[in-house]
Amino acid sequence: MNDGGGHINIKRAIKNIDVLPAMPVIAQRLLALDLDTEEGQRMLLVLIEQDPQISAKIVGLANSAMIGASRNIATVRDAAMLIGIKRVQSISTGIAIMSLMAKAPAGKFNVEELWLHSIGISFAMLGIAQFIPAKVRPRDDQIFLAGMLHDIGYLVLAYLDPKLSDKLHTRLAAEPKRPVMEVEREILDICHDGLGAELACHWNLPEEIITVLRYHHNPGAAEAAAGRSLARMINITEKLLPSFGFSEYVTPGIRAEEWEALGISPSKAEKVKERVNEGVEEAIQFASSFA
Repeated sequence: MNDGGGHINIKRAIKNIDVLPAMPVIAQRLLALDLDTEEGQRMLLVLIEQDPQISAKIVGLANSAMIGASRNIATVRDAAMLIGIKRVQSISTGIAIMSLMAKAPAGKFNVEELWLHSIGISFAMLGIAQFIPAKVRPRDDQIFLAGMLHDIGYLVLAYLDPKLSDKLHTRLAAEPKRPVMEVEREILDICHDGLGAELACHWNLPEEIITVLRYHHNPGAAEAAAGRSLARMINITEKLLPSFGFSEYVTPGIRAEEWEALGISPSKAEKVKERVNEGVEEAIQFASSFA
C-alpha cells in the first residue's frame, strides 16, 4: 500500500479496520444507552461514576461559571440534574473519545492543541445556538459531540501514517495563511474531513455525525443534508476562531446568507461573536481542569 514516496495509500489503508483506533469501551457503552428510560439514565450515572476522570470533569463543569450553579455540586447525579442528562452523555462520550489523543504517535501533530481547539469549537457552538430559532436549533448534546469530533481525522492520519502526518503539519506551520483544505489536497489522497467520517463509520456513529465530519468544510453540499445545520455551525465557528488551539486556517469572512441559513439575522453577528468569545473563555477554564 506504499505510494512510492515512502507513504502508505491512505484511501486503501482506511479500509483496513485493524489499523484504526478502537472506540474506547466506555464511549461505546455511553452511546448505546437509551436515555428515554429510567434504567438508561441510571446506567449513565453508574458508568460516569466508575470513571474518575470523566466524573471529575462533569462535576467540575457543573460548578463552572458557564453553568452558574447556585450551590456547590459534589456528585455526578446532581451535576446531571443541573447540566441535563443528554448533554452529560454527549460531554462524557466526547471526553472518553478524546482520551485516544493521549495514545497518538508522537510527532508534529500537537494533540494538546487539537484537544483545546475541539473543546473551544464545541463551547462556541453552544453560544451560537442561543441565537438560532428553537424550532430549527440542534440539540445541545448533538452540538457538543459534533464539535468535539469534527477534526478527529487528524488523529486518524497520525495513526495511519505518522510520517505523512508530520509532513502535513510541517507544511501547515510553514504556510499558516493558506486554507487548510488546500494544503491537505496537495499532500493527502483523502483529507481530514474524509478520514474523520471513515472513523465515525467504523465506530457506527449516527449518520448525522458522520455527515458533519465529512462536510463541515463544505456544508452547502447536497450530500450534507443529514447534518447540515451542525456542519454550518462548525464552519462559521471555525471562521470566528481560526487559530484557537490547533491552527486550522479557513477563508475568513462570514456572508449574510451564511447567518441566515441558520436562522440568525446578520444584524446580530456582533452579539454572536461576543457570545463566542465568552464560550472560548469557558472552554479554556474547562480544558485547564484536564491539565
